[in-house]
Amino acid sequence: MALFGKDRERNDRPSTRGPESVVPTAVAAPREVEMFERDREGSQPAETGGTSAFLGKGSRVTGKLAFEGTVRIEGHVEGEISAQDTLIIGESAIVNAQISGASVVVHGRVTGDITARKRLEIRAPGKLFGNINTPSLVIHEGVVFEGQCTMGGAEAQRAEKDRKVAFFPKEERAADGSALKAHSELAK
Repeated sequence: MALFGKDRERNDRPSTRGPESVVPTAVAAPREVEMFERDREGSQPAETGGTSAFLGKGSRVTGKLAFEGTVRIEGHVEGEISAQDTLIIGESAIVNAQISGASVVVHGRVTGDITARKRLEIRAPGKLFGNINTPSLVIHEGVVFEGQCTMGGAEAQRAEKDRKVAFFPKEERAADGSALKAHSELAK
Protein backbone atom coordinates (compact mmCIF):
# COMPACT_ATOMS: atom_id res chain seq x y z
CA MET A 1 0.00 0.00 0.00
CA ALA A 2 1.43 3.36 -0.96
CA LEU A 3 1.52 6.16 1.57
CA PHE A 4 0.99 9.49 -0.22
CA GLY A 5 1.94 7.78 -3.48
CA LYS A 6 5.58 7.29 -2.41
CA ASP A 7 5.83 3.78 -3.87
CA ARG A 8 4.39 4.98 -7.15
CA GLU A 9 6.86 7.88 -7.31
CA ARG A 10 9.75 5.59 -6.50
CA ASN A 11 8.73 3.06 -9.17
CA ASP A 12 8.28 5.77 -11.82
CA ARG A 13 11.83 7.13 -11.30
CA PRO A 14 14.64 5.60 -13.27
CA SER A 15 17.12 3.86 -10.99
CA THR A 16 20.78 4.70 -11.30
CA ARG A 17 21.74 1.83 -9.01
CA GLY A 18 21.36 -1.84 -9.61
CA PRO A 19 18.27 -3.69 -8.32
CA GLU A 20 20.22 -5.11 -5.36
CA SER A 21 21.04 -1.61 -3.96
CA VAL A 22 17.45 -0.26 -3.75
CA VAL A 23 16.71 0.53 -0.09
CA PRO A 24 13.27 1.82 0.91
CA THR A 25 13.48 5.16 2.75
CA ALA A 26 10.98 7.26 4.69
CA VAL A 27 11.85 10.67 3.32
CA ALA A 28 9.05 13.21 3.18
CA ALA A 29 8.55 15.20 0.03
CA PRO A 30 9.43 18.92 0.32
CA ARG A 31 5.77 19.88 0.07
CA GLU A 32 4.91 17.64 3.05
CA VAL A 33 7.79 19.06 5.12
CA GLU A 34 6.51 22.59 4.49
CA MET A 35 3.03 21.53 5.64
CA PHE A 36 4.32 20.06 8.91
CA GLU A 37 6.56 23.05 9.63
CA ARG A 38 3.65 25.41 9.00
CA ASP A 39 1.48 23.42 11.44
CA ARG A 40 4.21 23.47 14.06
CA GLU A 41 4.77 27.23 13.71
CA GLY A 42 1.08 28.16 13.82
CA SER A 43 -0.02 29.40 17.20
CA GLN A 44 -3.42 28.78 18.70
CA PRO A 45 -5.39 31.51 20.43
CA ALA A 46 -5.73 31.38 24.21
CA GLU A 47 -9.39 30.36 24.02
CA THR A 48 -8.63 27.20 22.08
CA GLY A 49 -6.19 25.74 24.54
CA GLY A 50 -2.93 27.22 23.27
CA THR A 51 -1.53 27.19 26.81
CA SER A 52 2.27 27.11 26.95
CA ALA A 53 2.46 26.51 30.72
CA PHE A 54 0.15 25.01 33.34
CA LEU A 55 0.49 24.81 37.12
CA GLY A 56 -2.08 22.24 38.15
CA LYS A 57 -4.22 21.85 41.23
CA GLY A 58 -2.07 20.67 44.13
CA SER A 59 1.09 22.41 42.91
CA ARG A 60 2.77 24.86 45.28
CA VAL A 61 5.33 27.39 44.03
CA THR A 62 7.19 30.13 45.89
CA GLY A 63 9.37 32.67 44.10
CA LYS A 64 9.58 34.69 40.94
CA LEU A 65 7.82 33.20 37.88
CA ALA A 66 8.23 34.46 34.32
CA PHE A 67 6.22 33.14 31.36
CA GLU A 68 6.47 33.96 27.65
CA GLY A 69 3.23 32.43 26.35
CA THR A 70 -0.24 31.86 27.73
CA VAL A 71 -0.23 30.32 31.21
CA ARG A 72 -2.91 28.84 33.44
CA ILE A 73 -2.48 28.54 37.21
CA GLU A 74 -4.69 26.24 39.30
CA GLY A 75 -2.38 25.74 42.29
CA HIS A 76 -0.83 27.88 45.06
CA VAL A 77 1.68 30.59 44.12
CA GLU A 78 3.51 33.06 46.36
CA GLY A 79 5.91 35.71 45.14
CA GLU A 80 5.90 37.45 41.78
CA ILE A 81 4.38 36.46 38.42
CA SER A 82 5.27 38.03 35.08
CA ALA A 83 3.53 36.91 31.87
CA GLN A 84 4.28 38.28 28.42
CA ASP A 85 0.95 37.01 27.10
CA THR A 86 -2.28 35.90 28.83
CA LEU A 87 -2.30 34.77 32.45
CA ILE A 88 -5.32 32.80 33.68
CA ILE A 89 -5.82 32.28 37.42
CA GLY A 90 -8.13 29.25 37.68
CA GLU A 91 -10.95 28.69 40.19
CA SER A 92 -8.88 26.45 42.45
CA ALA A 93 -5.88 28.83 42.44
CA ILE A 94 -4.72 30.74 45.52
CA VAL A 95 -2.20 33.39 44.53
CA ASN A 96 -0.36 35.72 46.90
CA ALA A 97 1.79 37.64 44.43
CA GLN A 98 2.50 40.80 42.52
CA ILE A 99 1.23 40.07 39.01
CA SER A 100 2.02 41.67 35.66
CA GLY A 101 0.89 40.50 32.25
CA ALA A 102 -0.55 41.56 28.93
CA SER A 103 -4.01 40.14 29.71
CA VAL A 104 -5.03 38.69 33.07
CA VAL A 105 -8.16 36.65 33.80
CA VAL A 106 -8.97 35.88 37.45
CA HIS A 107 -11.32 33.03 38.42
CA GLY A 108 -9.66 32.18 41.76
CA ARG A 109 -8.34 34.04 44.79
CA VAL A 110 -5.61 36.67 44.36
CA THR A 111 -3.99 38.73 47.09
CA GLY A 112 -1.61 41.27 45.58
CA ASP A 113 -1.39 44.02 43.01
CA ILE A 114 -2.10 43.34 39.34
CA THR A 115 -0.78 45.30 36.36
CA ALA A 116 -2.38 44.26 33.08
CA ARG A 117 -1.00 46.05 30.03
CA LYS A 118 -4.05 45.33 27.83
CA ARG A 119 -6.96 43.93 29.86
CA LEU A 120 -7.95 42.58 33.27
CA GLU A 121 -11.03 40.42 33.67
CA ILE A 122 -12.33 39.14 37.00
CA ARG A 123 -14.89 36.34 36.66
CA ALA A 124 -17.05 34.70 39.31
CA PRO A 125 -16.23 33.23 41.75
CA GLY A 126 -13.01 35.30 41.66
CA LYS A 127 -11.74 37.27 44.63
CA LEU A 128 -9.13 40.01 44.27
CA PHE A 129 -7.60 41.78 47.27
CA GLY A 130 -5.15 44.34 45.92
CA ASN A 131 -4.69 47.30 43.63
CA ILE A 132 -5.07 47.06 39.89
CA ASN A 133 -3.69 49.04 36.97
CA THR A 134 -5.07 48.37 33.49
CA PRO A 135 -6.49 50.28 30.51
CA SER A 136 -9.43 47.84 30.21
CA LEU A 137 -11.29 46.27 33.14
CA VAL A 138 -14.17 43.78 33.21
CA ILE A 139 -15.72 42.71 36.53
CA HIS A 140 -18.44 40.07 36.34
CA GLU A 141 -21.34 39.68 38.76
CA GLY A 142 -20.49 37.62 41.86
CA VAL A 143 -16.88 38.84 42.10
CA VAL A 144 -15.22 40.26 45.21
CA PHE A 145 -12.77 43.12 44.59
CA GLU A 146 -11.19 45.11 47.40
CA GLY A 147 -8.57 47.64 46.40
CA GLN A 148 -7.92 50.64 44.21
CA CYS A 149 -8.18 50.75 40.45
CA THR A 150 -6.10 52.92 38.12
CA MET A 151 -7.12 52.89 34.48
CA GLY A 152 -4.82 54.30 31.88
CA GLY A 153 -2.14 53.28 29.46
CA ALA A 154 1.60 53.68 29.80
CA GLU A 155 1.37 57.37 28.87
CA ALA A 156 -1.03 58.05 31.75
CA GLN A 157 1.31 56.27 34.19
CA ARG A 158 4.33 58.28 32.99
CA ALA A 159 2.36 61.55 33.16
CA GLU A 160 1.30 60.73 36.73
CA LYS A 161 4.91 60.10 37.78
CA ASP A 162 6.19 63.25 36.04
CA ARG A 163 3.47 65.48 37.45
CA LYS A 164 4.77 67.56 40.35
CA VAL A 165 2.35 69.04 42.82
CA ALA A 166 3.43 71.72 45.28
CA PHE A 167 1.53 71.95 48.52
CA PHE A 168 1.53 75.22 50.44
CA PRO A 169 0.42 75.61 54.02
CA LYS A 170 -2.87 77.45 54.39
CA GLU A 171 -1.30 80.61 55.79
CA GLU A 172 0.89 80.99 52.68
CA ARG A 173 -2.08 80.98 50.27
CA ALA A 174 -3.75 84.15 49.09
CA ALA A 175 -7.50 84.60 49.29
CA ASP A 176 -7.93 83.52 45.67
CA GLY A 177 -6.12 80.21 46.33
CA SER A 178 -2.85 81.06 44.59
CA ALA A 179 0.49 81.00 46.39
CA LEU A 180 1.83 84.26 47.72
CA LYS A 181 4.21 86.12 45.47
CA ALA A 182 6.85 86.21 48.19
CA HIS A 183 6.88 82.38 48.44
CA SER A 184 7.32 81.97 44.67
CA GLU A 185 10.26 84.40 44.71
CA LEU A 186 11.90 82.36 47.48
CA ALA A 187 11.55 79.21 45.41
CA LYS A 188 13.66 80.77 42.64
